Amino acid sequence: MRPEATAPATTVAGDRGYASARELLERQGLPPEDSNDLPDSPLRFDDGGHYRIEISGIERLSTLQALVDEATERELHIHRAVSFVAGATLLDQGELRAFAELAAEHAIEVIACPGPRAAWDLGRQAASQEGKATGGRVRGSDNLRLLLEDYLRLFDCGFRGILVWDEGVLDILSQSRAAGHIPPDTVMKVSVFTGHGNAASMRIVESLGADSINPVGDLPRSMLSSIRSVLRIPLDVYAFVYDSFGGMNRYWETGEIARVASPCYFKIEPGENEKGVFTAWADEDWLARRARDRVRHAAIMHELAARTTPAVQASPPP
Repeated sequence: MRPEATAPATTVAGDRGYASARELLERQGLPPEDSNDLPDSPLRFDDGGHYRIEISGIERLSTLQALVDEATERELHIHRAVSFVAGATLLDQGELRAFAELAAEHAIEVIACPGPRAAWDLGRQAASQEGKATGGRVRGSDNLRLLLEDYLRLFDCGFRGILVWDEGVLDILSQSRAAGHIPPDTVMKVSVFTGHGNAASMRIVESLGADSINPVGDLPRSMLSSIRSVLRIPLDVYAFVYDSFGGMNRYWETGEIARVASPCYFKIEPGENEKGVFTAWADEDWLARRARDRVRHAAIMHELAARTTPAVQASPPP
């Protein structure tokens, strides 16, 4: 319990007699400014790579097969697929198990998304014009339980990577993992929709057990570098993002981002908006074409990173 205040909430302006903002940050091990000198990151993935490639919107088994076929043709390894963004509930257990088997066969890490998220009663505030800024955290204990059931279903089908967008849920899952109540090799990726963009907030998320985190999509290299000076987990950085989400294309910059912020996953999400992709009724052939096109974009990004920053390396295929 916080002790009762012994002083008024306001005081006369004058000599503060306490530390500066810079000192407050430094004493807590946080960078007092963005890293404008852009130092090399000392961290890598375990295999020595600076970066890996992540493609989202891999919604069906046929979508994953299209991604595998295109990547094979281009001799490019896709390290991670963010899948079932429309919601894993939309696939039956047979489809999910076949998807997990195909991904494992090609050494593709899958981050599986429970849902659809709207199934858990986000409430009126989160859907309102101003309430959108508060984020879509989970409401109530019933919704917590249903969400956890969806994660458990994914574990049953062979998945070990999951997307998390509520810090309380992250804490529950982290404690469950430590206690052996869910698979010990569970990987938890924290969504961009948590809205984190500084070292202090991301350090809290890391302390709660996150295995990677997607910061807001438009952070410059100096900010990513300052975050890297504190965090050890991978950063999931947009190389290309939907027009509706800002439309940032950072392909020419990815090599330098990896140099200062490694280890990082580069996220490939070109397109107009998410609405046409992440729905129950999206056409499978169209989804497959989108997956192939994203692999093509990933190959371009990979080529430009090698051209601009030859010392920066992608993780090799397993």
